[in-house]
Amino acid sequence: MNAHWGQRVAALLIAAFLLLFLVIPVVQVIFVAFQAPATGAFTLVNFQDFFNTSLFREAFWNSLYVAVMSVLVATLFAMPLAYFTTRFEFRGAIIVQTLGIIPLIMPPFVGAVAMQLLFGTNGSINLLLEEWFGINIPFMEGLNGVIFVESIHYFPFILINLSAALNNIDRAMEESAQNLGASGIRLFRRIVFPLAMPGYVAGASIVFLKVFDDLGTPLLLNVNTLLAPQAYLRISSIGITDPMGYVISVILVLFSLFAMWIAALALRGKDYGTEQRGGGGLAKRRMRPWEGILSYGVIGLILLLVLSPHIGLTLLSFGTIWSFSVLPDGYTITHYLEVFEQSPQFVTNTVLYASLAALIDVTIGTAIAYLALRTKIIGRKWLDYTAMAALAVPGVVLGIGYLRTFLGVHLPWSGEPLSNWWVMLVIALSVRRLPYALRACTAALQQLSVALEEAAENLGAGKLTTVRRIVVPLMVGGILAGFVTSFATAAVELSTTIMLVSRESDAPLAYGLYVFMQTAAGRGPGAALGIIAVVIVGVAAYLSHRVIERGHKARGLADEY
Repeated sequence: MNAHWGQRVAALLIAAFLLLFLVIPVVQVIFVAFQAPATGAFTLVNFQDFFNTSLFREAFWNSLYVAVMSVLVATLFAMPLAYFTTRFEFRGAIIVQTLGIIPLIMPPFVGAVAMQLLFGTNGSINLLLEEWFGINIPFMEGLNGVIFVESIHYFPFILINLSAALNNIDRAMEESAQNLGASGIRLFRRIVFPLAMPGYVAGASIVFLKVFDDLGTPLLLNVNTLLAPQAYLRISSIGITDPMGYVISVILVLFSLFAMWIAALALRGKDYGTEQRGGGGLAKRRMRPWEGILSYGVIGLILLLVLSPHIGLTLLSFGTIWSFSVLPDGYTITHYLEVFEQSPQFVTNTVLYASLAALIDVTIGTAIAYLALRTKIIGRKWLDYTAMAALAVPGVVLGIGYLRTFLGVHLPWSGEPLSNWWVMLVIALSVRRLPYALRACTAALQQLSVALEEAAENLGAGKLTTVRRIVVPLMVGGILAGFVTSFATAAVELSTTIMLVSRESDAPLAYGLYVFMQTAAGRGPGAALGIIAVVIVGVAAYLSHRVIERGHKARGLADEY
């Protein structure tokens, strides 16, 4: 009875946390969107006003256009990298795959500034094009710039998922098609790509969601005719009583759900299974000399493009003056010294907030995984569903929901609104990143045999002791991977934090980056801060990889014995 009582208490505490910090804020946003400002009665007038306003209609169609085009351009980047490295005997395939993932460790809005300096109207590339050919290409003008930046930053999601899918294709199916005369582009179009469709759809849907959710990139590129910037600008300039901010938030949530539904619909009723365990992957063949030259040239160009934000940011962080010139006029470390002398709180706050958020995530994630997989508590699956629902809630929507819900609640010791307290930033970050930790913890527990727990209980150990001494230590690889993933992604979260930061002393690194990048004078220190962010996320990603790799080795040794 004590064990069951403890499980129920844990389930109730988790349910209360999710209800208070996820469900209620989102429901508040939805409720206000359908509420008449004057009477408070249910109405659709707010949505009618939205679609009757030319600015909002433009933002609606622009957001859809940018998201779709970003997926298409990201596909053009990811497809050759994934296909060439899995289809051919490609020397340096691991290096290519590794370099292809690097764009994820930079916040996209930081890369936007670096790409302006490289691809803008007066950027390095256009200065060279004007000098050599007398032309100027609008890479970064308006929506083009947003699409360019977003596709470069988020294409690794397609690369990772598509590469995994190609490696799991049953080689026998490819050989059968070749025996029937299929080859080249026809083989890829009719056999290879359709079999890899689950991986592609998974990656493309993530890119769509991420682009729709991104707030910082359009703001820094001064492109405000998109839904996320409009939601932020309405709330920040007019106030939390403005219904349009809530209407836009509801539309953002609906688009997120729509993307998930489309991804599921695209795969419904189709069988992508293979009869061979692991699929075997595509039969690798040796490239002809001209094919090798062409493929290495294409991949080299793609890698140069997708790594250009990092190159530009590094140059900017060390550059003295970089304006109307191909490269900076000189180089210095002053920008780094300025960041550490004047704004060290951005780094220390980020480490504190992201660490606390990640700790909350793995604690709740481990508890939900255990309750869902190891108990019979009523409603246990709903804990999992509710926590995962955070994926469908854009950061700006959650931030608006927190302002609406907690702005009127005041701290007893200071009298300031609860939404202005730095702890709310930590909670918001933990809610946003909880799905990542939950999936890591669930995967770790699924690989843990129930027999080990039963053996401990047969030897007299109670439920709590079994969890503490057996389950958690054996899950440590998944827990640490979830911690590091949550930490790395929370460290550069802007959409939620920009809504909740009330004073610069409480601001995290992402907010500091945004503030620095607003002015030309601050872009040098901002670039230095951006490089620091890249290092923090890069180290976290490396540690995550090592933890997962060590976990695989440990399980392999356990299987041998």
